[in-house]
Amino acid sequence: MSKELTPEELAQLNLEAEELMAKAREALKVIETYDQARVDRLCQAVAAAVYPLKIWGELSDEAVDETHLGDKVTKRNKRNKIKLVLRDISRQRSVGIIEEDKERGLVKYGKPAGVVCALVPTTNPCLTPVTQAIFAIKARDTIVFSPHPRAKKVTAKTINLMREALVKEGAPADIIQVIDNPSNPMTKIIMPMADLVVATGGKAMVKAAYSSGTPAYGSGAGNATVIIDNTCDTPEKQAEAASNTRISKTADFGSGCSCDGNLLIYGGIYDDFVKALVKEGAYLTNDEEAEMLRKVIWDDEGHRLGGTVAISPQALAKAAGFEIPEDRKFIAVTGGGMEGIGPDKPFSSEKLTTLLTLFRYEGEFENALDMMRAIFEVGGKGHSCGIYSFDDDHINRLGLAAPVSRIMVRQPNNKGNSGSATNGMPATSSMGCGTWGGNIVSENVALKHYMNTTWVARPIPEDMPSLEELFGDFYAEGMDEE
Repeated sequence: MSKELTPEELAQLNLEAEELMAKAREALKVIETYDQARVDRLCQAVAAAVYPLKIWGELSDEAVDETHLGDKVTKRNKRNKIKLVLRDISRQRSVGIIEEDKERGLVKYGKPAGVVCALVPTTNPCLTPVTQAIFAIKARDTIVFSPHPRAKKVTAKTINLMREALVKEGAPADIIQVIDNPSNPMTKIIMPMADLVVATGGKAMVKAAYSSGTPAYGSGAGNATVIIDNTCDTPEKQAEAASNTRISKTADFGSGCSCDGNLLIYGGIYDDFVKALVKEGAYLTNDEEAEMLRKVIWDDEGHRLGGTVAISPQALAKAAGFEIPEDRKFIAVTGGGMEGIGPDKPFSSEKLTTLLTLFRYEGEFENALDMMRAIFEVGGKGHSCGIYSFDDDHINRLGLAAPVSRIMVRQPNNKGNSGSATNGMPATSSMGCGTWGGNIVSENVALKHYMNTTWVARPIPEDMPSLEELFGDFYAEGMDEE
């Protein structure tokens, strides 16, 4: 429990917050005058400041060293998201007229949202500030970052590289700022001063953002679940699906909310598919090892304990009290069928580490959907799921049934959910989970969410169907009377 602040300490935090906000407001007066070409160039400049592999590699290493979370090797791959965000915003306008519908007589103008306060998660202390800074600059906002205290050094280093890039381009450095000594009290003080809050991270962080009184976008918890159906019926398909799982499960040691957590595998291919997972680096536990993992990851009430988030499978096994070979990439436990799912069955909940649960479904595809629904009752509603299938009916039925905001078909969840070069999802590092996950949007938080829009409506020929068309079978005489 954090100690209560003295009046003097509280006054100092308020002063620091007011100074940050004053600088942001002054910089806002400048950036809101920039034209489209100017902001586009600034977006490229801040991205280029961190994108080179040497620089990004150093930031990735420092992030792991400071937070003790994640994997230095796969964390480097996250810089690919910078390319995707630049791709998306380069195809969008944000200044002046951004959209026009002549048939309906509508024109939309892009306007800044103002000063954005962005809360940065400890699992993504480099990428989140870069993508959010790009969105903010493109929208002509200014942005103040509140890092996680465990990642404050590397977050500040990332942000300062972007500030230097702004200065080189003749723009105010204070378009982007960072809280040097972040804390929960400081974050709670500064959020109400901003025009918009973007909270990427845990439930407590998002709740604080929504309670600040400032309009806020948040993200929800994940528990990514993938159905492997009966059409995954050849060695080639099984190898591809298993590879997708390995990519998703091992990225940054499973720290992302989109990383695969549960597989629902059709019984007719279950044994062959498990063999494919082993070829991809899975370590299959026995019952005793699974119980050892349960005890080290969760308490008796199913609450996650500390120390196992985003660590290697070897470290996870060691923490539980057993050893696995060095060539194993992730650990897989058998969850059984429906009997292994529920609030008292923690392996069906979010893991956030290099652990995967395998469930077997038999019979009709509807049985897989029932298991999927049950898993999301345990946790992860609103976030994401996936399917490896070549049956459009199965894919459509999952789309109709799943209480999630995004479904990936035959691709790694962690790469596809937040946008990739091989799907049409908006690139981002912040994913809304709709009312299922306690969020206001059920889509990827991207450029349009950092902007205000002004709608201008010109007159058009009258567009009003007859009362008979509007009311259908309920139309009755007398409705035409004025």
